[in-house]
Amino acid sequence: MIYFDNSATTLMKPPGVAEAVAYAVSHFGNAGRSFYDPVLLANREIYSTRMEIAKLAGLDDPLRVAFTSSSTESLNLVIGGLVERGDAVITTVTEHNSVLRPLYLKGCDLSFIDCDDHGVLRADTLEEMLKPPAGRPARPANPAGQDASHRAGRSARFLICTHGSNVTGNVTDVRKFYDVCKANRVKMILDVSQTFGVVPVHVDMADILCFTGHKGLFGPQGTGGVIANGAFDFNIVKTGGAGVRSFDRFQPRDMPDIFETGTLNSHGIYGLQKGVRFINETGIDAIHAKEARLLKMFHGGVKDLEGVKIYGDFSEENRLPVLSLNIAGLTSSELAERLWSGYGVATRAGSHCAPLLHKRLGTVDVGMVRFSFSYFNTEDEVQKGVSAMEDIVQSLRQVKKGR
Repeated sequence: MIYFDNSATTLMKPPGVAEAVAYAVSHFGNAGRSFYDPVLLANREIYSTRMEIAKLAGLDDPLRVAFTSSSTESLNLVIGGLVERGDAVITTVTEHNSVLRPLYLKGCDLSFIDCDDHGVLRADTLEEMLKPPAGRPARPANPAGQDASHRAGRSARFLICTHGSNVTGNVTDVRKFYDVCKANRVKMILDVSQTFGVVPVHVDMADILCFTGHKGLFGPQGTGGVIANGAFDFNIVKTGGAGVRSFDRFQPRDMPDIFETGTLNSHGIYGLQKGVRFINETGIDAIHAKEARLLKMFHGGVKDLEGVKIYGDFSEENRLPVLSLNIAGLTSSELAERLWSGYGVATRAGSHCAPLLHKRLGTVDVGMVRFSFSYFNTEDEVQKGVSAMEDIVQSLRQVKKGR
């Protein structure tokens, strides 16, 4: 098998990841629930994982990292804990359903940042979108620290967006977004599912970062988390046993306890620690450089093939190792099936849970086939992927000639 579906989950991981999970299954107790050795061991390794993630994100306090089961859960918890029904929220047409659906469920007053024909967000429109609605006063200075958003009518309270598109591979310069948000006292929640561990991600890119463990961080499925850049007054949206303050009527609202109700997935978190440590030891720049070489090689091999349409902006060096395409005459499902059955090349076909971007790019009916590369892929695999595409294009040409 040639595995090019790393944006869905990294199948090839550092050996220590699986070894750590197997060890934890036999040696870890229930973290935070007692004082005997297996519990203390779990406690130590969970905290060590927080430290590795904090190191990768440039975070000073590891307790600002809360663990969840995925970025989907992280986004649901953060949106549920901060956004109120009727709040004005800005998001983008490039979002995954893990952002869109929680916002739809909340009943927000939503506005969307559009993109161009290459899927590049129109970042220059954010400032205009944050201007007070016609007839409403600008948000007043608020030295007392009180929330002035409701006094300003429908002025936006939040920007919630993805750092890197799982469809096009485009990476947004989110620091520009964050500068505008801070100037307008808007909280920014950033989905780093695709970028964390793949390109540099730093805590000062947003107020809150939501991540998953099983993609670029090389961790097991069922791991993820929230990184808080400061203190937040989260509403409680998930509650139960936390192992601390059990006689309190309500769940503790401090990080990380606010999001860590119930028994933590210490087995998966220990595996995640080994994946993140591999990144910290190898260096994010080295990982990104190799993946960029593989992407460039594949892009160069397929971009001029007859009938192939590639999506995304390939003029930028800072992008994800992702290439989505279609071949004229085939749906994305048909192409992906040919790649797998004929050549053993694993890809992702369809809508990639990003419906608004597919609507914007006109691919609702056919979808796209996504090739996504990892540090553990090889140049030989990429060349075989190019050859498979060449063969498929040639077979379509022969069928067309035979008509």
